[in-house]
Amino acid sequence: MYGLDLATLPKVQLHCHLEGTVRAETFRALAAKYDIPLGERADPAQTYDFATFREFLLLFAKVTEALREPDDFARIARDYVADAAAQGVRYAEVFVSPSVWSFFHRELNVRATVEAIRAALDEAGGPLGIEVALIADLTRNFGVERAERSAGEAVTLRDLGVIGIGLGGDEANYPPEQYERAFAIAREGGLHGVAHAGEAAGPESVRAAVEVLRAERIGHGVRAIEDPAVVALLAERRIPLEICPTSNRLTGAAPAGAIHPLGALDAAGCIVTIDADDPALFGTTLLDEYRYVAETFGEDTVLRFARNGIDASFAAPATKARLHALERSRNSVPAGRIS
Repeated sequence: MYGLDLATLPKVQLHCHLEGTVRAETFRALAAKYDIPLGERADPAQTYDFATFREFLLLFAKVTEALREPDDFARIARDYVADAAAQGVRYAEVFVSPSVWSFFHRELNVRATVEAIRAALDEAGGPLGIEVALIADLTRNFGVERAERSAGEAVTLRDLGVIGIGLGGDEANYPPEQYERAFAIAREGGLHGVAHAGEAAGPESVRAAVEVLRAERIGHGVRAIEDPAVVALLAERRIPLEICPTSNRLTGAAPAGAIHPLGALDAAGCIVTIDADDPALFGTTLLDEYRYVAETFGEDTVLRFARNGIDASFAAPATKARLHALERSRNSVPAGRIS
């Protein structure tokens, strides 16, 4: 009999925001460096506290406010690689938010910042065998025109490993349909497109992300479960879902105290992948999310989701083949409890 060693299981990370990986102590240090008042957040026990999804968005903005120079972003990129390696990550597509950076820091050179991130990721990731691509997240809250400009800017960053755009921010008040042109700009420029949907809004948001934006993956998507027709659409079109259980519980996207709907989505034929979203802000890790899924839905399920992550990535075919071979060689150890 065999049991999965979840700590060493090779993993792909598809839904992680770089700004959401900032260690609490790093955030406090940067805030002190730039004389940013934190109030109660200066208390280590309350640094990343929030009660509602809106409060979470404000917290994310506060963290980004403390990232002011390319060197700050390089620092958190190096930390990300170290933390990802500890979780067994071997390939990642990480969200970055240039539109948020430039909103807070208009003087910040976006290209120089992405160059700093790229250099840090490559320098830290190379020795650890971790490859990291970037997805430039558009922010709904800044409006349609800015989203379209940001999509065009993302195209110019392809040489720095930007492979796609995402759509984050206030989903409830800014539906996907408004960003059809932004996604077309990115697609015409050779970028992939993914979108947060079915998190702070219902299944209609998921449908629009698929049918209007032509999103290739859906971030979260858990509220699709409210409409069987949307679940069927996801299953039929083979649109992967990037599901983050702890995030979904804390933001209210999935009901607290109940079994996460990812099991029902999986049973309905949807492609489920598992991730951690903003792990530092949510007090979790990718390994914690894998443990939850393994303990709740079983080892066979979590292994299938890990394989889904490889297939759902935008990695080159040779990279996918290498990741599958690595997973096959390490996916089991002699019997023991899930680790």
